[in-house]
Amino acid sequence: MEIRITTKHILNVLNVLSWIIFLGLCVEAGGVIFNALYVLYKPLVAKYFWNGADLSALIAHDKGYFIVQTVLMSIAAVMKALLFYIIVTMFYNKKLSIAKPFGPELTIIVIKIAWLCLGAGFFSIWGLRYATWLKTQGINMPDVHLLHIDGGDVWLFMAVVLFVISQIFKKGSELQKESELTV
Repeated sequence: MEIRITTKHILNVLNVLSWIIFLGLCVEAGGVIFNALYVLYKPLVAKYFWNGADLSALIAHDKGYFIVQTVLMSIAAVMKALLFYIIVTMFYNKKLSIAKPFGPELTIIVIKIAWLCLGAGFFSIWGLRYATWLKTQGINMPDVHLLHIDGGDVWLFMAVVLFVISQIFKKGSELQKESELTV
């Protein structure tokens, strides 16, 4: 008995994985935003911020610093969630066709994803540098992996790759359109 894995099977698996990642990123973004607002209301809970991060020293030192750090974390988290929202909706977009993959719709989607990757990378790096600066000010900060702002360079790298791919798709779309006109 031969098991044949088709493109349709792979796309179904990727759809399910995209949903799982999207939901996880939504929970993360919502958790960071909710906890930031809750800590502003009740500063004592900063010790148990989100995902084990202890921001009690930061809120005790300066509420403004806390707001800046959590806003940077929130923006990066929301951009990552939006990225996967676009990916999830791509599976249900009726304008996209596997038979004609080089269309302007897919090019636009890839460009949007590239911009979101660029933004997530930018805000992650900004948040990382801000957290590092806060440490130089003598504020006890948690490890950056607990803040989910590490890996900004990877997001920037992915953005550049996606911008290149979007240009390839754009050229493919132009060639496909020319081919349709000449037939």
